[in-house]
Amino acid sequence: MMFSVLGAGVAGLCTATSLAERGARVEVIDPDPEPTGASWYAGGMLAPFCEGEAAPEDVVTRGQAARDWWAARVPGVLQQGTLVVAPARDRSELQRFARATRQHSWVSPGNLEPYLAGRFAEGLYFAEEAHLDPRAATRALCARLRDLGVELQFGTGAQPRGQIVDCRGLAARDLLPELRAVRGEMLILETREIMLSRPVRLLHPRFPCYIVPRGEGLFMVGATMIESDRDDPITARSAMELLSAAYALHPAFGEAAIVETGAGLRPALPDNHPSVIFRGERIFVNGLHRHGFLMSPALAEEVAATVFQENHHAC
Repeated sequence: MMFSVLGAGVAGLCTATSLAERGARVEVIDPDPEPTGASWYAGGMLAPFCEGEAAPEDVVTRGQAARDWWAARVPGVLQQGTLVVAPARDRSELQRFARATRQHSWVSPGNLEPYLAGRFAEGLYFAEEAHLDPRAATRALCARLRDLGVELQFGTGAQPRGQIVDCRGLAARDLLPELRAVRGEMLILETREIMLSRPVRLLHPRFPCYIVPRGEGLFMVGATMIESDRDDPITARSAMELLSAAYALHPAFGEAAIVETGAGLRPALPDNHPSVIFRGERIFVNGLHRHGFLMSPALAEEVAATVFQENHHAC
């Protein structure tokens, strides 16, 4: 059977991989000349337990498979865990986060991240979590797909030839009108004055953020969650809030170079639950919200297991 996967974001590439690994004939079609969109601006955190603060339980449960799924297919998956901290005045936020999540331990942040020594009295450490560079992972997955014989058609206007698996994100609103946009904005900073080994989440009542080390002195700072369809550059307000949060983590970020800013629109369903939807003659993989790299493997395996009539258990 031939499958035409529409969309080369993380959902489309993962779904194409799961199908091709089972021997299916697969093509990936995307009007953009190369993978871009919300996946390009993702943090790349494989952090199911941290996401449990606000995400549906299904995200926590099934997201736990993401680390091993990615590690088996692309290089550069780092299991260094996640560190969550808060300024002393916001200790109640840290306690709230601890109550809302699991699989963590209380730590002295400076023991894990020496550059944070003396800055935070306590933190939460989620040892089983991991992270990756989304752009490197996307490129590696494209290379794997080509090795599996998958035809990647970028910017060609190609027409689907098989069973359509629609992974177009917000572009699928023509057929999934219930989708809404959640805008996410980010910065990439460069500094050699601080080193981090793992993603660090800084809790704040108004604008919590995360900082993800990308190596070579680069740090991704994200991300806003704004209910908006505006597809334009990052706003001054968001940039100031993200920079303020980074500075609160460590003053060295005050002298960092801003090497990139970005904004993307992420698709969300009314219940914020990433889902596989069978509607008409199409299979949709959508609503990944802020969980693209975390939940795409589970949804991809669900699609493949369903079409190949396997005994599928939620992973």
